[in-house]
Amino acid sequence: MSPESQGQNEHYLTISRRGFRTWRGDRPFWAGLFTMLGGLPIMYFPYANMHLGNVTLAMSTTAGAGSLIIGVLLVTLGLTMWFHSIVRVFAGVAAILLALISIPVANIGGFLIGFIFALLGGALSVSWAPGEPQAEAAAEAEPVPAEEAPETVSFAKDEPFPEGALHGAGIPEQPQAPYDTTVEAEGGRHRAG
Repeated sequence: MSPESQGQNEHYLTISRRGFRTWRGDRPFWAGLFTMLGGLPIMYFPYANMHLGNVTLAMSTTAGAGSLIIGVLLVTLGLTMWFHSIVRVFAGVAAILLALISIPVANIGGFLIGFIFALLGGALSVSWAPGEPQAEAAAEAEPVPAEEAPETVSFAKDEPFPEGALHGAGIPEQPQAPYDTTVEAEGGRHRAG
């Protein structure tokens, strides 16, 4: 082993950056980020005051509480996408629906800024799928040479299978149920009708 082995003298920022990259790759990171960014303007604009010289414009509307609820739910769904990626499809659909509801309720969806971010985050969450590790994907892609392929084994009907013979076998075919001809004879109706 060399005196300078890998990882021994790396800077803590490099290690933390690598750890964050791994964490980010295991979940719909961008979907959660866009969903949270969509929730912020939706809940901010109804409570914001804009100052133009000596004039103060209040953006508050009667739907301020609805805007706050939609914005908080979008931020919560974004965090759910990050920390519970198993429910990413539900969170994505809910984010899309909340983004659509924010158009009439929350100042045109936070002046379309929040609407677009939440819609994009929801779509990314629905379409995200976890990746396969590279080693397993490469092993599955390589064809097996004929000399290394397992042999086919056949058994007699009455002979019991040896231990482990069906390990990894697919689901056996189920026998077909006998065809009932009484349905056709009665014109397709059952006896009650």
